[in-house]
Amino acid sequence: MTTHTPKNQPNDDSPAERIAKVVAELGEDDVIARATALIAGLNAGEEFLLAVGGRHAQGILDGAPPLYWREVLGALTFLYVWNDSATPAVLAGLGNQAWRVREMSAKVVARRELAYPAEVAVLATDEVARVRAQAARALGEIGTADQIDVLRSLLKDPEIEVRREAGGALKKLRAKLPAATSETPESPEDTGATEAAPEN
Repeated sequence: MTTHTPKNQPNDDSPAERIAKVVAELGEDDVIARATALIAGLNAGEEFLLAVGGRHAQGILDGAPPLYWREVLGALTFLYVWNDSATPAVLAGLGNQAWRVREMSAKVVARRELAYPAEVAVLATDEVARVRAQAARALGEIGTADQIDVLRSLLKDPEIEVRREAGGALKKLRAKLPAATSETPESPEDTGATEAAPEN
């Protein structure tokens, strides 16, 4: 079976190392343009796919079903290289049908501190717990007073990781927005629901 290993892009490098190498080779603008194509499910070239995806990408090129991995790898790239031209693609990723793409896009929103809390708050009701947890984490970084109630609703989530992230996000928001949250005092559930099981 033929493999495809581009020059100077060993599969076992970390994502940060792989992406730093391809940025050095192609330049930030080209990498961002190709990552934008990937997150949209488009072809950005085999060598680029391998450069950002390593072994996951090798499997795709060797015939494994691509599923959602191109989109995930496109979003992943934006954790390490960025300019604002990528914003529309990341916001579109929040609504992708694949949960891993939604989760990774929310990570990018948090990392890049994109001021789109309403778009992230939609994921608070996602069917996948990992997406809800990442939405809570992102709202802790970019949320406003308008998302306090969204986060408080997640304190009753059936999954402990979601409750834990919501509790941490609420603390962050209250620290950043004391004036905006002074009229919404902590309730007992704000401090205890992150560990306790939700009421039936």
